[in-house]
Amino acid sequence: MNLEKIGLLILFLTLGLTSCKKDDDEVTPPTPPRDRGEQQIRDKDSLIGYLESHYYNSDDFVSNPNPSISDLIITKLNDGEAVPDGKTLLKDAVGSSKKTTYAETEYEFYVLNLNQGGGDSPTFADDVFVTYEGFTLDDNVFDSAVTPVTFDLLSVISGWGKVFPEFNTAESFVVGDDGSVSFMNHGLGVMFLPSGLAYFSNAQRGIPAYSPLIFKFELLQMFQKDHDGDGIPTYLEGTTENTDDDTYTSSGYIYPLYDYLDTDDDGDGILTKDEIEITTVNKLTRQEVLDIKTSLAYNQVLLNKIKKEEDNSYTGTIITFTDTDGVKPFDYLDKNN
Repeated sequence: MNLEKIGLLILFLTLGLTSCKKDDDEVTPPTPPRDRGEQQIRDKDSLIGYLESHYYNSDDFVSNPNPSISDLIITKLNDGEAVPDGKTLLKDAVGSSKKTTYAETEYEFYVLNLNQGGGDSPTFADDVFVTYEGFTLDDNVFDSAVTPVTFDLLSVISGWGKVFPEFNTAESFVVGDDGSVSFMNHGLGVMFLPSGLAYFSNAQRGIPAYSPLIFKFELLQMFQKDHDGDGIPTYLEGTTENTDDDTYTSSGYIYPLYDYLDTDDDGDGILTKDEIEITTVNKLTRQEVLDIKTSLAYNQVLLNKIKKEEDNSYTGTIITFTDTDGVKPFDYLDKNN
């Protein structure tokens, strides 16, 4: 190898090492997420600004027995323009904000209720069957579902778990000759969420970090979830209770086995499903089923899912929590009983 080639080799190596060192020096440490409380203040101002500068076609929902997302038109109010007749400013329509605590932060969000719905009301832990359209405050649509889809409310942004329980599913549905399904008197609304109840610092496709979001939605059906199949719906067990402090290992990490995932909640060797009793009651109307709440014993609960039968009657499910000693906790949470 001649000296010229050796010199070039040394030069290339030197440049390579210098370049690597320069890249290392320029590595930017990750930016920590913003303070949730401070971001909530910014988001609230942004949401109010949107609500005060947009109106919707309110008259189109008067005497509309079965409204849908396609009926809703939200329009930006031009400077100096008055809200047209037959329209309503969003800020006037939504009224006061709703409040909730999430991630140790108090959040405010807004809901436009266009139709309450006549069926069951889901809980924060159920599956919902919905159509929806999601967009940012600059009216950029980032996602939608015209054909109904099912979501587990424990697996989506927290705002959905706060809003959907305020609505009811469809009162009934009809299957057409072509297999299509028409839902009658379903929940219909719009939710206006701060980023802390959405994706917060996690940017998504079409959604910048710290973006307040808006969702139009139709709530069609709900499916009561019992994640561990122990006979007690998840909403009655919560998602943070771990009575017997059980754990499980996954991918080398240890996780708490919360009650809603544990088939033996108190760890006494007796399955939870064997420490409760499940019965049903059938009435002519949904309201008659709901009215039985007043006659239940202290250890009984009427589940929120009420089934409409083919004969148009309604069936409710009652859980009786066995209580051997007559003193709480109930047997399924008491390893001594």
